[in-house]
Amino acid sequence: MTVILGAVAYDPKVVNIWEGFKLYFERRGLSFDYILYSNYERQVEALIDGAIHVAWNSPLAWIRSRRLAQARGLTVRAIAMRDSDCDLASVIVVRSDARIRSVADLKNKIVAVGAIDSPQATLIPLAHLRRYGLSPGADFSVQHHDLLCGKHGDHIGGERQAAAALSSGQADAACMIESNYALFEIEGLLRSGTTRVLASTPRYDHCNLTAGPAADQLEHFRRLLLEMSYQDPEVRPLFDLEGLKAWREARLQGYGELEAAVDEFGFYDQNGNIISSDYPYR
Repeated sequence: MTVILGAVAYDPKVVNIWEGFKLYFERRGLSFDYILYSNYERQVEALIDGAIHVAWNSPLAWIRSRRLAQARGLTVRAIAMRDSDCDLASVIVVRSDARIRSVADLKNKIVAVGAIDSPQATLIPLAHLRRYGLSPGADFSVQHHDLLCGKHGDHIGGERQAAAALSSGQADAACMIESNYALFEIEGLLRSGTTRVLASTPRYDHCNLTAGPAADQLEHFRRLLLEMSYQDPEVRPLFDLEGLKAWREARLQGYGELEAAVDEFGFYDQNGNIISSDYPYR
């Protein structure tokens, strides 16, 4: 059996990553190939239909995969994730000189977010603000930066635009993942000392490798993944491109925040159908 993996081409480096992994697997006796998709919605449907055996899924794609499979009486499994996918948080950032001292002060303000389908820069932080009693679009204006929709915020572009809107004064606050906030300060997009974190979301997990209903012989693939070492000179450049130091066993407890946000904002229904009226893949 040739293991067929699906991945979304959110950046040109994706080709180098999976070409490198393909060579690694094949040198160790695993027949492997991959298919690149332009968006996660098509990739998820291919996984459930059996066109691919495993998908490198965003957290949003994982939720849709599980719901679609369950609706059809099928099963999908999360089999691995990166060490860097665990225990993340998003932040709501304001300018240091702003008269915004608490989340309540965002009432009637403009909050910049990433793409409509970004878990870390839109769905999770907006749901977090609702926990404080602020309803997006009613108590404050949401400024979307819908760059490359369908890629579930895996690119950095939407968050970068949101940060730029905050820096230029076009927005009063901006939502982004912690690591990108640090990066934007290093880059100078957000000059050090000019912004501060107003609030942080609870911790959550990100991407996972999802085995689909057509996968029945993935143990060799999974074992090779978990055995990869950052100390291996063949592996290290691929890990650096993919942003990890080690593959880990998958866990599911870190998806509750996103699951709740999906339901609150009506993104997918319980059967995995896309119901968001503003999402172009509906």
